[in-house]
Amino acid sequence: MPRRRLDQVDAMRPMKQAGVISTHVVIFFAPAAASVSAGAVLTLLHVSREGFFFISACMLTYTHRSLRRADLRRFYRRRFISVGLPYLCWTLIYFGYTLPESHYASPAVALEHLAYLVPTGYYQLYFLLVIMQFYLVFPLVLRMLRRTSQHHVAVIAAAALAQVTLMILMHWQVLPPLLRGVWAQREATTYLLYLIGGSIVAFHLDAVHAWLCRHARLVIALTLLAAFGAEAVYYLAQAGVTTVLGSGDDPFQPSVIPFNVGAIACLYLAGVALVKPWRSGRLRAAVRSGSDNAYGIYLAQMLFISALVGLGWGRLDSTLPWPLLCAATVLLVYLACVALTSLMARTPLAVPLTGRPRQPWATLIPRRTAARPAVAPGLPPAERAAPGLPLAERAASDLPPPGRAMLAGAANDPNG
Repeated sequence: MPRRRLDQVDAMRPMKQAGVISTHVVIFFAPAAASVSAGAVLTLLHVSREGFFFISACMLTYTHRSLRRADLRRFYRRRFISVGLPYLCWTLIYFGYTLPESHYASPAVALEHLAYLVPTGYYQLYFLLVIMQFYLVFPLVLRMLRRTSQHHVAVIAAAALAQVTLMILMHWQVLPPLLRGVWAQREATTYLLYLIGGSIVAFHLDAVHAWLCRHARLVIALTLLAAFGAEAVYYLAQAGVTTVLGSGDDPFQPSVIPFNVGAIACLYLAGVALVKPWRSGRLRAAVRSGSDNAYGIYLAQMLFISALVGLGWGRLDSTLPWPLLCAATVLLVYLACVALTSLMARTPLAVPLTGRPRQPWATLIPRRTAARPAVAPGLPPAERAAPGLPLAERAASDLPPPGRAMLAGAANDPNG
């Protein structure tokens, strides 16, 4: 029997992409006078990155738990088509997009920089480099998890300990520069807890789903408490009291790990709530459209954000409170990305530009979907859902260039 989609996971994607866009919008449009409060917001918004890797690893493992050596060629071919090909295409798109403002000394210098971008990742696109690193070692991870199937609690505890230790070493600048900061963002080992944790959850999805639904209030309460703790650490650092546990809005610090874990769990619970059988057909259609276009939203978002910067959109903060301006910008960019992705997905370039098979034009306008039973993890494996999108979830980077011209500069700067 063909697999069906995991509706609750599909519902997580548009919410997570809204968080991704929010991160970049705050970076680009929050005024300098609000840098402290904007930093506090970013401290929590950075979780979109960890959520990306957790969901990617979870769904990859869930779909390929039976992967064997004979399947590896097909596995890697599909990974390249769904992730590698869009990554290369959008690297070229952004390179061309910023070319007029980059002012390269010569065509040779421009091509040299393009050669630099491909292995290091342009702005948010480097997330795909990280997940491709995980793809390379995934067969080994899968073999390890199979052999330790009776000891997954110990494995996740070891991953958590390693994650906390790594964040402490990075935060205290014990590690050399190449193993922290902007370069650490591009290394899969930096997200060990979320990648290994996502894979282990896939092995126990029935139990995890049941536990989360049964303890939803506790999960939400603990996540709020963790958010308060992360913000307290942030403001203590801002006040000059201590920077031992964290400083600034750096996502790589021990203080945000509990919140990240709780926020991912809450996102799953929100997905479960959105796909309840009694939800309206219009809401289900909107969720499905957001899920289908999530990859394209991730890929295309900086086109619109940088265009708004170039148009002077940020000057509206003189008439609108910056939180309201950012909220309106998130909505505008999100809808623009949905429109663009919906169009691209119906062209011959659908796969390289959106990572999706070409869609018929008749499906351009989302239609209300009839209610159907939510697919819970308790169903037999053959009846469970498989994700309808490429397995790489889409998130965004957290680099802070202040405008479109600076966006090109950030791409030119290995530290940007």
